[in-house]
Amino acid sequence: MKKVLITGATGFLGSHLLEKNLEAGRRVRVLALPGDAAAAGLESRNVQVVYGDIRDYPAVEKAAEGIQVVFHLAAVVTDWAPKRLFSEVNIEGMRNICRASLKNGVERFVEVSTNDIFGLKEGVVMTEDFEFSYWKEPYADTKIEATKIAWEYHERGLPVTMVYPCWVYGPGDKTFVPEIIEALKDRSLVFWRKGALVWPAYVGNVIDLLMVISEHPAAVGQGFLVHDGVADTFEGFAAKVARAAGVPKATRHIPYRAAYAASWCLELAWKLLRKKSRPLLTTYTVKNLGSRLRFSIDKADRLLGWKPPLSYEEGFKKTMAWLNPSV
Repeated sequence: MKKVLITGATGFLGSHLLEKNLEAGRRVRVLALPGDAAAAGLESRNVQVVYGDIRDYPAVEKAAEGIQVVFHLAAVVTDWAPKRLFSEVNIEGMRNICRASLKNGVERFVEVSTNDIFGLKEGVVMTEDFEFSYWKEPYADTKIEATKIAWEYHERGLPVTMVYPCWVYGPGDKTFVPEIIEALKDRSLVFWRKGALVWPAYVGNVIDLLMVISEHPAAVGQGFLVHDGVADTFEGFAAKVARAAGVPKATRHIPYRAAYAASWCLELAWKLLRKKSRPLLTTYTVKNLGSRLRFSIDKADRLLGWKPPLSYEEGFKKTMAWLNPSV
């Protein structure tokens, strides 16, 4: 029975991963922040909870003791937070967990990175062999630095493997699809580039690949892009959401430059006024939902024989059924 450690286990993706490991009969330990109510509820399910901060090396080292497989998901995953927090959690947190894993002889280190690390290159189909490219955005850029650290530790003997998920959605999602629904309801959703592409990655598909790479011998030293196998336009995805949720679809478009200028001004105003809330629009969001990027997942099939278990249509249907049981 393998002993696994999951960081970020109470988040959207982490909670699904925890359930899958329990189903597989693994002994699960999680590193959780003190006061995490969701983590407290896990102790009654034979999940060992180590309370500590990913930024605190002694706590991380303690969590990694006796562990065979580490799944590292803890990160600041947002478009709006203090830059220092991005750096401390995403970069230094990665250094801590890699150091502790190497010291404790972990047999497999599984990292959840992001497709963002490959940048904003259009006109090509991006693969895992592409060089990292900075966005000048704190989330994407700190994830690049974190990914570099993981590969540096691999060179020092840590058996690293990782995934680069695209747009993760599914039951338990509190941001992507729910925020689209709210924006549709209050008629605030607009588009700023026609034909902008999104690559949906159903949470069950991402988890399935994570479980595979935690054991497959060919996965060591490799990273894998993951999505549902097809792209959709942002307009098309939003229209499907509107239809399934029974709300009017969005049709308004504004020029990309106008959207970017507005987001830049909003961010500046928020910083000057020291507001703690998130601006209505950020430069990261404008870039992300205003691009026509393309990503291949052929590598997972070629090296691991892995393909998404659920189609985009099936994943979308399950997601909307969770959000609206009457669907």
